[in-house]
Amino acid sequence: MRLRLALPAISAAVGLLALTACSGSGQTTGPSAPAASSGHPRTTSTQPATPSDRSSVVRIQLTLDGHPARATLNESPAARDFAALLPLSLDLEDFHRTERVADLPRKLDTSGAPDAPTPRPGDLAHYAPWRNLALFYRDGEASPGLVILGHLDDRRDIDRLATADRVTIEPLT
Repeated sequence: MRLRLALPAISAAVGLLALTACSGSGQTTGPSAPAASSGHPRTTSTQPATPSDRSSVVRIQLTLDGHPARATLNESPAARDFAALLPLSLDLEDFHRTERVADLPRKLDTSGAPDAPTPRPGDLAHYAPWRNLALFYRDGEASPGLVILGHLDDRRDIDRLATADRVTIEPLT
């Protein structure tokens, strides 16, 4: 009877000993704690790290056929690359009664972009295969090569997207 009760305790002790031996010290390491043997951070995810600092968020102003609308760009490389193109004035065309599109002067940096998201009304996006800007006024479909750049700040501005023929985009200072 005594041996049966001792086996779980022995098993737990062996597991702790193995964990201690693997970490190189008497302390266990968490997912973001430095590993004792190399000094490099340990991570359990293969996703790229995103900065917690919001200072790199870029606020922009769109002027849709003379009406101002504000938007916020996300912190992706594509959004930063898009911000570097500003100011821009673009002619818009309707695409699938879902979005207004315009050609950009060049393709944006899409490195590290997540898999094709499902765009929502108010999303500003870059469709890399066609090198264009897409302003969604209705729900869209996930499409490889689509990268969300940001979103309109006020839902009331989404209705203007459906009929806008021209957009000017500038950084807010």
